[in-house]
Amino acid sequence: MAGKGKRMRPHTLTTPKPLIPIAGKPIVERLIQAVSVACPVPITTIGFVVSELNAATRTQLVAMAQRVGAEAKFYGQSDALGTAHAVYCAQELLSGPVMIAFADTLFRGDFVLDMDQESIVWVKTVTDPAAFGVVKTNDQGQVTDFVEKPTEFVSNLAIIGIYYFQDGTRLKQALQTLVDEGVRKDGEYQLTTALEQLSQQGMQFATQEVQAWLDCGTKAAMLHTNRQFLDLLQEEEVLIAPTAHLHNSVLIPPVYLGEQVVVQNAVLGPHVSVGNHSRIDNARIQNSIIQSHSNLYNTNLDSSMIGNYVQLRGRSAVVSIGDYNTLES
Repeated sequence: MAGKGKRMRPHTLTTPKPLIPIAGKPIVERLIQAVSVACPVPITTIGFVVSELNAATRTQLVAMAQRVGAEAKFYGQSDALGTAHAVYCAQELLSGPVMIAFADTLFRGDFVLDMDQESIVWVKTVTDPAAFGVVKTNDQGQVTDFVEKPTEFVSNLAIIGIYYFQDGTRLKQALQTLVDEGVRKDGEYQLTTALEQLSQQGMQFATQEVQAWLDCGTKAAMLHTNRQFLDLLQEEEVLIAPTAHLHNSVLIPPVYLGEQVVVQNAVLGPHVSVGNHSRIDNARIQNSIIQSHSNLYNTNLDSSMIGNYVQLRGRSAVVSIGDYNTLES
């Protein structure tokens, strides 16, 4: 969680990207829930690597861990020195069975983690492997090579950013070696470099493939992921909070409404998520994410993201508005 989320600005100026909601829940909470479902044993500890941590964020993350029965621990990464360095910052947790997950990774999978494997890389088949780190595998599904953004086709199994180690101590040792020897690529310590070293030392990496891998890196990607989750969740969850109030309004499913949301004289949907305590009046909104405590009046929005505590009146457009802004026209 230590990244700056520059591609998601202005929304990440005040909120860490993993805490931006998808279908009403923060990205990282949906990740925690998905990993806990796939894990055959209870998760006891969740380590969060952060660049900075205020009291509100800490409380939020502690509650997320507690909801899956785990204790939250926090580790600082003051300088963005790469993915391997981020994991290295939480080195005290690297012993026994360990999972590593990038906090902005969302996936859907119908499988159970195979803890009998020495290590596992979670992957997804993609159409454009040149844009990702990929793994080459043998006929048994064991990884034979890690390749970062291949210029020629070597594999279409993209690494999604979730890993399992039966004994995290070996990973800890590999990370320590990178840091001690200053082994960097493009100025950063890369996790794939550590994985390559472990593979060369004889560690066997299996693969498990997810059914869906959902990107949250940009506004367009975030809205696409919100659409996909709403489509999936309408068959699994109640998306309208019992304290939400509708007056003279129409919802075109799927729509998520949080606690104490008020919708009046409006048409919402499809694919709209509205956070807690927001109010929408005299509006037509579709394919958009509206966060908490925001008020929207006399507006027509499509493919838009509205932050927390926003006041928006009289605008028909595709917009991206960060927290604590007021716009009137």
